[in-house]
Amino acid sequence: MNVRLTKLLLGLAAPLLALGLAFLITSLVLALAGDPVGAVWSQLLQWPQPRNQINILNNAMVLFLSGLAVSIGFRMNLFNIGVDGQYRVAVFVAAVVAGEAWLPGYANTALAIVCAMLAGALWAGIAGVLKATRGVSEVIATIMLNFIATSLVAYLLAKAAVREEGSNVIGTKVIPESSWIPGIQVWSDVATELYGFIVITVLAGVGYWFVLNKTRFGFELRATGQSATAAVASGVSAKRMTIATMMLSGAVAGLVGLPILFGDSHSYGSTFQSGLGFAGIAIALLGRNHPVGIALGALLFAFLDEQSNPLQILVGVSPDIVAITQGVIVLTVVVSYELVRRYGARLEQRRVAAELAAGVTVAADGDRRDPDPDPSAPSAPDGSRGPGDGDVDLSKETTR
Repeated sequence: MNVRLTKLLLGLAAPLLALGLAFLITSLVLALAGDPVGAVWSQLLQWPQPRNQINILNNAMVLFLSGLAVSIGFRMNLFNIGVDGQYRVAVFVAAVVAGEAWLPGYANTALAIVCAMLAGALWAGIAGVLKATRGVSEVIATIMLNFIATSLVAYLLAKAAVREEGSNVIGTKVIPESSWIPGIQVWSDVATELYGFIVITVLAGVGYWFVLNKTRFGFELRATGQSATAAVASGVSAKRMTIATMMLSGAVAGLVGLPILFGDSHSYGSTFQSGLGFAGIAIALLGRNHPVGIALGALLFAFLDEQSNPLQILVGVSPDIVAITQGVIVLTVVVSYELVRRYGARLEQRRVAAELAAGVTVAADGDRRDPDPDPSAPSAPDGSRGPGDGDVDLSKETTR
């Protein structure tokens, strides 16, 4: 089988195996709980209505950016669990900057986006500096920074927020309408619009692919992740790459909450959607750190979330079963990739062994075959080949 085709099939086998195992395990959980397995999957897997399709795309947009931020760290073997805290800090900064309206129109929007990315990069850079200079695990550092970010944003929100009359909900100033990113009307008979931030989301995905695969920085990032020792021997500063990678991951994490901010809520408050950063870890694993795979994983998670909403009403099953399914997918992804990796390595060993065996056979056949006579060599009177250049005259040698 063609080597490229084999790699493609193995690449598809891992996520499909993971999804199949997740389906079986979730079905087993439903059966043990006495819930209707068929009815649950029938509701989850049915084709969504137009309004639900837009909700799925909007949610997938946010999840894609979260997975993209996590995967940047993964490409250098850095586990950035702090995306949740980084996007909280970033979206709060963006809401405050945009709400002040220091610039008119979309210039105000651009300023808020840049400030959000800088805030996310600086917050993630703390973990990067600790990792590079003191050897602190980025896992521990980012987990602690998540708690600090949540408390810090809550404290600052209480200072800078505007309380709505007759409500306990507090939030920042509403962004001027001229700075909103307009939605895209997909269906004429559906009021829900697709976030206009999808343009920036697509550009982020293309930029991720280009930077990591077509630039020197991306090569050094991947080389350092595969072998820091070899990268240092090649002149790459591992400490500099660690800090730069964490800051780049944080900058992308700063975009996570912006589709909601500029397309829906238009302010940051106590009811702003949370938990967006942790889902990115599962999506990055499911997508194997490739932008197309991450996009498919984000669509899958968004699809399950949207389809689970009416489960309690229509089927009588808690929508938390989807959270179980998503958690199982994460576990099965890790197992499936390892199984497929081992199987692929075994196939590669067999292929190399077969090629080596074929080469040895050809060489052995060549040794057994007599070499063709050199037509330029002088011939004896009887037509047989006589001693030529490089040949030894045995008669003379015998006389001597």
